[in-house]
Amino acid sequence: MNSHSKAKLTALSRAEIVHRVRELQQPVAVVAAAFGVSIRTVFKWLARFRSEGLRGLRDRSSRPLCSPRTTHPLRVARVLALRLRKLPGFQIAHSTKLAKATVSRLLHRHRHRLAQLSPPPPVQRYERAVPGELIHFDIKKLARIERLGHRITGNRQADHVRGVGWEYLHIAIDDHSRLAFAQLLPDESTTSAIAFLHATLTFFRKHGIHPQRLYSDNGSCYRSHLMRATVAALGLKHRFTRPYTPKTNGKAERFIQTSLREWAYAHAYSHSRQRSARLPFFLHNYNWHRPHHALNLRSPISRLPSLNNLLSLHT
Repeated sequence: MNSHSKAKLTALSRAEIVHRVRELQQPVAVVAAAFGVSIRTVFKWLARFRSEGLRGLRDRSSRPLCSPRTTHPLRVARVLALRLRKLPGFQIAHSTKLAKATVSRLLHRHRHRLAQLSPPPPVQRYERAVPGELIHFDIKKLARIERLGHRITGNRQADHVRGVGWEYLHIAIDDHSRLAFAQLLPDESTTSAIAFLHATLTFFRKHGIHPQRLYSDNGSCYRSHLMRATVAALGLKHRFTRPYTPKTNGKAERFIQTSLREWAYAHAYSHSRQRSARLPFFLHNYNWHRPHHALNLRSPISRLPSLNNLLSLHT
């Protein structure tokens, strides 16, 4: 057991007290003064040593030897058994004739929350059969850079710049191949989202992919009438995630995390222009060279049927 942070004696110093009194025959008052404790404390450790030996010089638990008001183990077992039947705490308290606070404390101590009793739902993973069948879209807001920020220097107060503004990373990733495209735009308006949609279609078609469906969250730029008309005019279909459930757009969310870690915050940028200039290099590495766990450590470009044609573009 760990000693108290303000304890004057440790197990070694207690053994030294016993050694000085018993072996060196030093007076108890002298030993107590040398260690800065009372005479009574010295006699306590001498008595502990006589009754238990060196083991008695260790710290003991402060838990009382007897707790007459402790809930009986049989009643505790009944509380836990009722909890396994998914009963709420107040109903368990009524059935066991215990206080609700007692029942709550017992359930917390034994980790019998209702959410902990039910197994987590299985993760439903899916992947479209061919490239272009489903393209995930999302937007990430990034603070503009005027100088090195606190992520690099570690000083949040001195490196905070007011009024520097934001820029928005629009991303698109193919569900089957994980081929990704991204642009930094000044806002997340419908106009910017539509412009990014056209740029995305051009990018994927250049790589032999013909998008069929879009998948995005319920942001206003994606839900607007103008976006709906644009998608219909392009002959595409648009699906939306469940509200307030980002995991349903998990591939886009995961790509954003990778982008932040390996591009947006991977280098000490002194200005936003430097970060913007490095985005194409990150995308090239992500699509052509970076191994992907979901693809058996292959790059996204390796899953495209037009790989031979793309290799001529790559060289």
